[in-house]
Amino acid sequence: MAATTPRVSAVIFDLDGTLLDTERATRDVLNEFLAAYGKVPDKEKEERRLGQMYRESTTGIIADYGLPLTVEEYAVAIYPLYLKRWQKAKPLPGVERLVKHLHRNGVPLALASNSVRRNIDHKLLKLKDWKDCFSVILGGDQVPRGKPSPDIFLEAAKGLGVNPSSCLVIEDSLVGVQGARASGAKVVAVPSLQSQRQHYSIADSILYSLLDFHPELWGLPPFEDRIQGALPIEQLFLNAQIGHAISKSLHMVIAGDCTYEYVPDQISGIFFGWAKPEAGGVSRSVISIGWDFSLRTVERVMENISQALAITDEDQAIARDALDLPVFSEHAKL
Repeated sequence: MAATTPRVSAVIFDLDGTLLDTERATRDVLNEFLAAYGKVPDKEKEERRLGQMYRESTTGIIADYGLPLTVEEYAVAIYPLYLKRWQKAKPLPGVERLVKHLHRNGVPLALASNSVRRNIDHKLLKLKDWKDCFSVILGGDQVPRGKPSPDIFLEAAKGLGVNPSSCLVIEDSLVGVQGARASGAKVVAVPSLQSQRQHYSIADSILYSLLDFHPELWGLPPFEDRIQGALPIEQLFLNAQIGHAISKSLHMVIAGDCTYEYVPDQISGIFFGWAKPEAGGVSRSVISIGWDFSLRTVERVMENISQALAITDEDQAIARDALDLPVFSEHAKL
């Protein structure tokens, strides 16, 4: 294993959809803006725009919907709507844990986004103190060409003082993955759109969430926060009914200081904790939260045993033993 483990010396992160859930937070902005012109967004076209440079995306929107605006007029009109929604964006699951772990262990970090630098600075306010973990921050307006060109990754590696081939890039968009590969870096994809996973095969690894990231597989310092095979995470308080497909926006999730009005796409795996049935009392619970790809449309599911992620005997044994430990059992009181 040691002979084949790729060794990287620096990590480059994308921002939107990778560190922050800005894409979902701003999903209704275009609907609201186009409604004033009697237009409705085309889902397929908007999915293809994911990760594009701002000017490219804006030019496409104006052309596709026949808007009587220049790029500059469009930017001025829609910017206040985005600025308001960015304030609602949340860090995605596993992000803070990974960024702080790498920074604490002296791994050089960069942030490379197709967003213009002014917008990046607004969004970084949501990262609080740990935005300072990044020694290089680049926007799409600071390089000759944005993703899928490799320019921004080459410039980020230069700023970090490392060879691009020694970098690991973590991306959610296909254009980002393409640009990272073109730079010569290794790539981990955490797709924003699970229905598009089949298009990410050029990545070295595809994850559902950064909670699934194992640094040691890339020659980076391993996490040491698992307890008897279980990973303590910020508590998730979920009001969804177990045993049903999860509606896109009907179930509130509270994760630490973050309150989501939906189940984030990046929450996926076998989770255990405590449930409060309608009949009363508190009981131990092991559930799978994932995706069911067997249907014509990809469905989000959460069940005790689901087609998406089967709960094994080992999962149940780990959960049973862990829930007896104080670090987990104390949450039954909540």
